[in-house]
Amino acid sequence: MNFAFFGSSLVSAYWNGAATYYRGLIRNLAARGHTITFYEPDAFERQAHRDMPDPDWARDVVYGTATQEPMRAALRDAAGADVIVKTSGVGIFDAELEAAVLELKRPHNTVIFWDVDAPATLDSVHADPHNPFRALIPRYDMVCTYGGGRPVVDAYLALGAQHCEPVYNALDTATHHPVPKDPRFACDLGFLGNRLPDREARVEQFFLAAAAARPGQRFLLGGSGWGDKPMPANVDYLGHVYTRDHNAFNCTPRAVLNISRESMARYGFSPATRVFEAAGAGACLITDHWEGLELFLEPDREVLVARDGDEVAAHLDALTPERAEAIGQAALRTVCAHHTYAHRAEQLEALLEGRAERAVPGLAATA
Repeated sequence: MNFAFFGSSLVSAYWNGAATYYRGLIRNLAARGHTITFYEPDAFERQAHRDMPDPDWARDVVYGTATQEPMRAALRDAAGADVIVKTSGVGIFDAELEAAVLELKRPHNTVIFWDVDAPATLDSVHADPHNPFRALIPRYDMVCTYGGGRPVVDAYLALGAQHCEPVYNALDTATHHPVPKDPRFACDLGFLGNRLPDREARVEQFFLAAAAARPGQRFLLGGSGWGDKPMPANVDYLGHVYTRDHNAFNCTPRAVLNISRESMARYGFSPATRVFEAAGAGACLITDHWEGLELFLEPDREVLVARDGDEVAAHLDALTPERAEAIGQAALRTVCAHHTYAHRAEQLEALLEGRAERAVPGLAATA
């Protein structure tokens, strides 16, 4: 099949947490013989902060944003694709794109809205009965999301979606894997995540509070936007960490932390990309609690779970190097066996070919 994706960026993870999701899924679709073109706007300095050159497994088209005409040219280029995907959060002309891709609908193709932040999208639609996206949802052939489980599926179906299918984050074994430790990232606990409005308070609660409670331990914070954030003296801020350093960042600390955004924690069933990237590197992962975690990793054996900063600190107190190694290796085995992007590409292919169940709760990808 010939796929056309309209998304934020394939080649830059700068202020673009979905980049590794797109890369893993698209790389594995290409490995299964499909042809993919990814259309992305030249926006938010992403092209100046690229993590990778243009890949050989997809055609990447960067279009200008001063007017809508470059976007319209990209749509004309995509018109002949078998599967046309508009992702959420492109960042430029989103509303226009959401309507325009539906004009490309033909009897022989499939048009998908792919929501990489379903909790935020649904909250926005529910808050505004006049949101123009509400009327578009039933017109898409299907909605795919990268998380949310039954709560998100039910919410989209209630809004008239023809079908909703979570295609969860996963491990891209080509890019995330164990590597030697790197002294730059030596610490007791590391956290990697951009500063976002519905994450900041939870970072304070789970990460900064734990650091303040354990002044004798070293904490590392990576991600964009935290430069002016007050932090305990034992927290070192790294700024943006390029994806080429993610494996070392995950492998080197005694443990790494996952903190869900508030909306994703509220909906549950929304494992972040870093969950699988850390597990794929063999890291010992501590995560905040969210419903559905056990569908992906087994608490206390493959992941440690905390409900606040005090519990994060308590985990660090009890975590020996031997136990950290055992947890990381157990998680690595599980994600390689069940949660790679090869699994997700196969799931999507089955869905598009009609081989998948059309009334599943959206959890089949965890099997």
